[in-house]
Amino acid sequence: MALQDSIEKQGILVPLTVYQLRTKYILLDGERRWRCALKLGLRSVPVIIQPRPDRLQNIMMMFAIHNSRKDWDPLPTAIKLEELEDEFNARNGRKPTEVELSGIASLSRGEIRRLRKLSRLPPKEKQELMAELEKPRHLQQFTVDQVLEATKGAEALKKKNVIDGKQEQRLRRAIIRKFKSGTIKNTVAPRKLAKMAQAVERDEISASAARKAVGRIIEDPDYTIDAAFEQTVEGLDFQHSVTQLVGRLLRDLRLHIQRDYDLTDDLRESLSSLQTLIKKLLSR
Repeated sequence: MALQDSIEKQGILVPLTVYQLRTKYILLDGERRWRCALKLGLRSVPVIIQPRPDRLQNIMMMFAIHNSRKDWDPLPTAIKLEELEDEFNARNGRKPTEVELSGIASLSRGEIRRLRKLSRLPPKEKQELMAELEKPRHLQQFTVDQVLEATKGAEALKKKNVIDGKQEQRLRRAIIRKFKSGTIKNTVAPRKLAKMAQAVERDEISASAARKAVGRIIEDPDYTIDAAFEQTVEGLDFQHSVTQLVGRLLRDLRLHIQRDYDLTDDLRESLSSLQTLIKKLLSR
């Protein structure tokens, strides 16, 4: 372990943080350093002694310490965030707002939303992910971000009523398996499922065609999201993007004419090339 090797060679450079409770000292920060010290048989470790905090202060202090060093994994952070919300609720008789939680946890609102998504994962998946995070990084088969992307992709299809709750769960599990096996290598590949859902909403493809593709992702271990996207909506999605670009170009060109701007040589050349390409496309 890199941390243990570092401590063996240089000692503990960042003191542990503790508070005193009668004859004992309670660890606030530095569990990994403490475990490494025990394994190395160190007789003493450097510490900073803080006044004893109450539970809410304790959790807030842990967030402040860990956020300053960015060494907490997302899932343990999400679990600790739940504890912080529960403690706030116990004190104030209500759940904290996103703004309040952001303030007391010293996290951005975007990070709060991300951690809450992790908190909503089924218990089995949280246990599996926690076990994965306990492995050395080079041995981990999938990441928190991959689980989140798989979750968001499956949710997008469910929100558009392309799949039901049971299929959503099976799809998420299938995508995670494909991340583990290396069948899917791109972490953001599940975002194409949201584009598939949007194509169904726009009546560009049928819900049954999308469900068929989803079913194959679930059942076929070698079938990728990229393949499903290519075979269902890739061309339509591309044309939709081009239509939006053309709309913005038309708006800008009308504004150019309305304001009677001079036509530069560069713009004239670009419009001439565009005109040639448009004629070629329309003649097909």
